[in-house]
Amino acid sequence: MRVAVDTGGTFTDFVAESQGQLFTHKTSSVPEDPARAILQGLNCLAERLGSPPREVLHGTTVGTNAFLTRRGARVALLTTRGFEGVIFIGRQARPELYNFSVKKPPSVVAKSLVLGVQERVLADGTVEVPLTEEEIARVRLWVKKHKPQAVAISFLHAYAFPEHERRLAERLADLSLHLSLSSEICPEFREFERTSTTLLNAYLAPVVGEYVRRLGKALPKVRIFIMQSSGGLLPAEEIEKRAVMTLLSGPAGGVWGALAVARSQGFSRILTLDMGGTSTDVSLCDGAPTYTHEYKIEGHPVALPLLDIHTIGAGGGSLAWFDPGGALRVGPQSAGADPGPACYGRGGRNPTVTDAHLFVGRLLPHRFLGGHMPLLPELATRALIELGRSRTLSPEALALSILEIAATNMEAALRKVSLERGHDPRDFVLVAFGGAGGLQAAELAERLGISRVIVPRLSGVLSALGILLAEPRFDFTLGLRPGRDPVSYPFLREKLSNLRDRALAEVKALGFSEKDLVVTEKVNLRYQGQAFEITVPLSPRLVEDFHREHQRLYGFCLTGRALEATALRITISVKRPEPIWPPFEGGKSLQIREKTALLLSPKVREQAPVYLWEELPPEAEFLGPALVVGDYATVFVPPHFACAVDFHGNLHLYPS
Repeated sequence: MRVAVDTGGTFTDFVAESQGQLFTHKTSSVPEDPARAILQGLNCLAERLGSPPREVLHGTTVGTNAFLTRRGARVALLTTRGFEGVIFIGRQARPELYNFSVKKPPSVVAKSLVLGVQERVLADGTVEVPLTEEEIARVRLWVKKHKPQAVAISFLHAYAFPEHERRLAERLADLSLHLSLSSEICPEFREFERTSTTLLNAYLAPVVGEYVRRLGKALPKVRIFIMQSSGGLLPAEEIEKRAVMTLLSGPAGGVWGALAVARSQGFSRILTLDMGGTSTDVSLCDGAPTYTHEYKIEGHPVALPLLDIHTIGAGGGSLAWFDPGGALRVGPQSAGADPGPACYGRGGRNPTVTDAHLFVGRLLPHRFLGGHMPLLPELATRALIELGRSRTLSPEALALSILEIAATNMEAALRKVSLERGHDPRDFVLVAFGGAGGLQAAELAERLGISRVIVPRLSGVLSALGILLAEPRFDFTLGLRPGRDPVSYPFLREKLSNLRDRALAEVKALGFSEKDLVVTEKVNLRYQGQAFEITVPLSPRLVEDFHREHQRLYGFCLTGRALEATALRITISVKRPEPIWPPFEGGKSLQIREKTALLLSPKVREQAPVYLWEELPPEAEFLGPALVVGDYATVFVPPHFACAVDFHGNLHLYPS
């Protein structure tokens, strides 16, 4: 049995594969100890299926939460003397151009824990200031005195000349602390981004490493893989070295799951909408997932290949509140798993998006989570009345306003990954998932002019399914010297040969067979004088490919301008068997199980049919307004929309 686990802010999702069949499970998350919910769910699945898992694939939020709550390791930064301020100065770009009171995000390292090291290598490799034994001894004493848990080392031009970083790391190796070298984590030029990425890795590594080791001890006979932000799996024993790659661990699984479902239906251009309990993640796939090397988390750059996912604080648990100016806001604060929305009955008093959905009739209290977690509508109503009283708003008007604002926030996020990047959302299919994704997907499609919405059968656990379908992936980078290294295929091919040999050796040492490995080689190119790069395949046609891609992205190319190469990249993925989609038997005929009173306007409630997802016949079609209720997700089909069921049990929503 293989089990994929996605830890969310409210629920922990499981999808198990055993003998070609898929099984799902869901349990409440335990934010203070995520492993507890995982072990509880694995035990339930083992009892249900009669055997323990042999492989666990895990999307984790441990690294993300450690950063957001500033509970990472006590970290020190060693950098070239004279460059101690780089990490605090950053870039001159201002996040809010007209705000004179902008506060920079707090750094993860204190200024007292940054040490300038007497060494300097110039851009051409000339050693201007050698790293002496006396200086190494001074650094060792300083590290011993300040007692950090982790050390980040980022020297000037180490992306091309890493010898000083490696020498210092060797001499600090016996001090029992984590070491992150910029020449290993992010060997690319740009001092600020390279230092920031290396520092974040050092900050998160002890926390992520300790979590993975504890999980490994609890599952001694199970091989564990961790989902990376790149959408690939990494063996758990390797994740501490690349802890920064877990920042988008769970959402990356959702993108892969959505793309796999869409491809099975003949679609490859999709927008993904993953609405969970705490946040909503959106992304765009134009035949394949979109990657970025310019990801920022609270202003801190991560210059590594990550799936281009935009996250907003708009989930089922997002709290509704009035700001000092009297405007109604929804999120980013969340009720989380504990106490959760008011209707959970765990002490939450402020209304959330889930409470609004329950009040307007889009959630059925007795069928939530397959009936295993009944909701309390009277508590949702009370919370809405209490919040609306101060603004003389009826609970009906307030609930619909909450849903309208949540939809507006999600619409803006979808525009950011489509229109703002040159894509027309009308050319894409919206794949909505997560526990709450199907409740507002049709409304978002109508706003953006999207003609089709797909809500996967396993919508409520799709991120876990994506993790189950993901392949192990290993990324390697070789930094180049822009303007100094020539842009010629023979030169770049030779430069890459040593990295390719080392990369293959490392991957095979982890137990993977060479016949299962797929190697992809790429190069970052730009026009001389440009401040950004485009990644193209490393081939004899690399120059032509670059011009063509530049033309596609920006509408012009400069064929007479000299090119610069900034980095070479190798990605090694491990082939996995094609997914076997379980058949969907469904029911014999379309049956209305019950009705729900849907609030369509502040003064109008309309009785609408409720269908059970597992009883829908394949190829069935019906008109909205209606609800489709599954064990882990509910889908709202609004008026003027139709819904059709395909042979895999996925729902297709489109204007009627």
